Amino acid sequence: MSANPIPPLHLYSVPSDPQGPSAALPKRERPRTSWTADQLMAAHFPEPKWAVPGILAEGVSLLAGPPKVGKSWLSLGLGLAVAAGSKAFDSVPVQGGPVLYLALEDTPRRLQTRMGKLLGGQKAPPGLTLVTECPPFPQGGAEAIAGWLDRNPDARMVVIDVFAKMRGQAPQGVSAYDADYHAVGFAKRIADHYGITVVLVHHVRKAGSDDFLTEVSGTNGIAGAADATLVLKRARGQADGILHVTGRDVNEAEYALQFQDASGAWHLLDGPVSDHTVGNTRAAILKHVRANPGTKPKDIATTLPHVDIDTIRRTCSRMAADGQLARDAGGRYYPDTDTRTQAAQEVSELSGCPGTTSDLQERPGQSEIELSGLSGSADIEKEAT
Repeated sequence: MSANPIPPLHLYSVPSDPQGPSAALPKRERPRTSWTADQLMAAHFPEPKWAVPGILAEGVSLLAGPPKVGKSWLSLGLGLAVAAGSKAFDSVPVQGGPVLYLALEDTPRRLQTRMGKLLGGQKAPPGLTLVTECPPFPQGGAEAIAGWLDRNPDARMVVIDVFAKMRGQAPQGVSAYDADYHAVGFAKRIADHYGITVVLVHHVRKAGSDDFLTEVSGTNGIAGAADATLVLKRARGQADGILHVTGRDVNEAEYALQFQDASGAWHLLDGPVSDHTVGNTRAAILKHVRANPGTKPKDIATTLPHVDIDTIRRTCSRMAADGQLARDAGGRYYPDTDTRTQAAQEVSELSGCPGTTSDLQERPGQSEIELSGLSGSADIEKEAT
């Protein structure tokens, strides 16, 4: 007989440690929900836990994007990074812990292939549990996830790919907005009760919008019920994607990402998004002006010998009109610091979370359903480069 028995077939019975001793699960107390004003001001609350500092905090995060943009590669890569305690996006250190990944549109063979590519020969983390079937939230899915979390009290994240497979039938007689809000509410109660990050992978509308929040498929009830919304959009220039982030505990920010074909991983690019989504000429001018505020086109030309001075003058003028540069009366150019300085800061500063992950070690802790039930842009410049 094999020393490693075949694990149980369903999420309901996946153990965290098949060889470990059985122990009684700690009973969770219902969190307090009422204070007087002076009591609330005197209370101490631990900082939110971060699955990925600055980007994914505890609570429900909606990860939306168009089909085939790479959402599943991104979410699986994050699951591997958090389970292994390595670096998300190849650059953001994370604290490790068990992760539940519900790959409800994939087969085991496809998951194996993807993980093999992402791991690149490294050992697969035992802390990542992958599931390809789970009932919708209202039909037992919430209890199944809660049961796994009870068996893995140190869990850091649950990824549901895709949310549409888990939401179930809408309650009768409610509006579309209320139905969407109610569906996300299942994940919200799990996230709040266990103090973890729940990522819901979702789609965006076909029609684009200047406000990325309005691109999320469905009514505003989906984004409204989530604690944070992340929208992955295709980009041009050096970046393959732009991750737009906003939320209650996460400051609004944009991150330029590059997809690594060889490994299937999304890599976080340094610097402002604009540096990676404009043509090569604009990117070079931005870099020079940022390093030399108050410079003139003739000065820029000395560092770009492959671009003629007239092209540099025209490009600088257009960049000023587009708000990418600021120009004074003397024809000197400056970086648009009001909109770009903050984007160049560290990820932890952008999001308002501590630069270290020490806060991740603390474990903080309805709506209609009781928690007790859960427990059982512009075109690329075509100038010379």
